[in-house]
Amino acid sequence: MLKILFLLLMSGGIPVAIAMAGASLIYLFWTQSSPPFVVIHRMVSGIDSFPLLAVPFFILAGNLMNNAGITNRIYNYALALVGWMKGGLGHVNVVGSVVFAGMSGTAIADAAGLGTIEIKAMKDHGYSTEFAVGVTAASATLGPIIPPSLPFVIYGMMANVSVGSLFLAGILPGVLMALLMMVTVAYFAHKNNWGADVKFEWPRVLKALAETSVVIGWPIGVWGLVTLFETPPQLTVFLALGFLFIADKLFKFQAVLPIMTPVLLIGGMTTGVFTPTEGAIAACVWAIILGFFWYRTLNFKMFVKICLDTVETTATVMFIVAAASIFGWMLTATGVTAAISDWVLGFTQEPWKFLLLANLLMLFVGCFLEPTAAITILVPILVPICQKLGIDLVHFGLIMVLNLMIGLLHPPMGMVLFVLARVAKLSVERTTAAILPWLFPLLGSLVVITYVPSLVLWLPKKFF
Repeated sequence: MLKILFLLLMSGGIPVAIAMAGASLIYLFWTQSSPPFVVIHRMVSGIDSFPLLAVPFFILAGNLMNNAGITNRIYNYALALVGWMKGGLGHVNVVGSVVFAGMSGTAIADAAGLGTIEIKAMKDHGYSTEFAVGVTAASATLGPIIPPSLPFVIYGMMANVSVGSLFLAGILPGVLMALLMMVTVAYFAHKNNWGADVKFEWPRVLKALAETSVVIGWPIGVWGLVTLFETPPQLTVFLALGFLFIADKLFKFQAVLPIMTPVLLIGGMTTGVFTPTEGAIAACVWAIILGFFWYRTLNFKMFVKICLDTVETTATVMFIVAAASIFGWMLTATGVTAAISDWVLGFTQEPWKFLLLANLLMLFVGCFLEPTAAITILVPILVPICQKLGIDLVHFGLIMVLNLMIGLLHPPMGMVLFVLARVAKLSVERTTAAILPWLFPLLGSLVVITYVPSLVLWLPKKFF
C-alpha cells in the first residue's frame, strides 16, 4: 500500500520529496501502526548526521568557484592543453569538465557553469549546437564521479561507507570516462573532417603541461619531504602552498591554484588531516582565498548572493534526504525491503546477474527521480543484498552514482537535459536526440566499472 500511495502522489505531479513524506504520513494514519509524530522524528533523525554537514559546504565551495571567474581560467587552460587537436573544442569540453569536477561535485553545476562558456565557444567556431550540447551533457556526468562528490556524501552516510574511500574510488573511473569521451570526440572529428580550433604553439602547450606537472608533482614533493626527510607535515604543506602562490605569480598560470582543490581534499583525507566534512570547509576557505584575496573577482555583495543560493540549494537537498529517510524507514518497517531482498536472492545468487539487474533498475529509476532521492530510496533496498552476495559497498556506490548521473540526461526528470536545453535554446526533443550518441561511452564506462571492480577499488585499498 505504501508504494501505491507514493506512485499515486507522484503521478499527480506532486514533488518527489512531498510524495515520499506524504505517502508515509497517510499510511500511518490509515494503519494506525505508529503515532503520526514518528514521521517528524524520523525526518529529523535522517538529517541529524555529521557527514551531511559536508553537503552545504561543498555546495558553497562550488558556487564560490563558479562565481569567481574560475570557469574561464579552466576553459583557457584546457584550450591550451588540447585545443590544438582535431575537434579541439570537444576535447576542451571534456578536459574542462574533468578539472571543474574537482570543485563542483555536481553534474548540474558543471552543465550550468562551464557548459554556458563551452557551448557558446563551440557554436562560434562552427560546431553544430547538437554536438556541443551532447558533449557537454556527457562530460557533465564527470562532476559527481571525480571527487569531491555530493552523491558520494549522501551514499556514504546512508550505506555507512567511508566517504574518503568513495572519493578515491571515483578517480580512475573518472579518467576512464574522460578518455572514452575524448575517443568519441575524435571519432566525430574524423568523420566530419574537423580540424583544430587553435594553432599548435609550443610555448602555449608547454605552459599548460608545466601547470599539469606542478599539480601532479606538488603532492609527490610534499610526500617525499615528509617521509624521506621527516619534515613536520603542517610546516611542509604551508611552505609548499607558499611555493604555489609564488610560482603562480611569476609564471601567470591559468588554473594551477583552482586545480589544487581536489588535490588538497584527497591529500588531507588520506593522510588523516581532516574528515570529508572538514575537507568541505577547507574547500570553502580555499575558494574564499582565491576569489577574495588572490584573483580579487569576488566582493561582499556577490558573497551574500552566493550564500543565499547555497542556502536555497541546501534546503532542497536536505528536505529530500529527510523525506526519503522516513520513506526508507517505512519500507523497512513494513517488510518491503526484506521481501525484495528475498525475491532477488531467490531469483539469482550470482553477483554478476544481480549487478546487471541492479543497473537496469537504477537506470530506470534515474530517469524519474532526482539522484539524492533515488540514493536514499535505493540504498535500504539494494545494499543488504550486496552484503549478502559479498559485493563491495564502495564499488556498488560508484555503480549507483554513475547510473543516476546517466539518468540526469533523459526525460522526464533529467535535470542536466533541461539545463542544457535552456542554455543552448534547443527544444527538449532536439536536446534528447543530441545526447543519444553520447550514451555509448557512458554505458561502456558503466560496463567496465561494474565488472572490473579492481579499477574502482585499487586506490581505496592503497590508502584505506
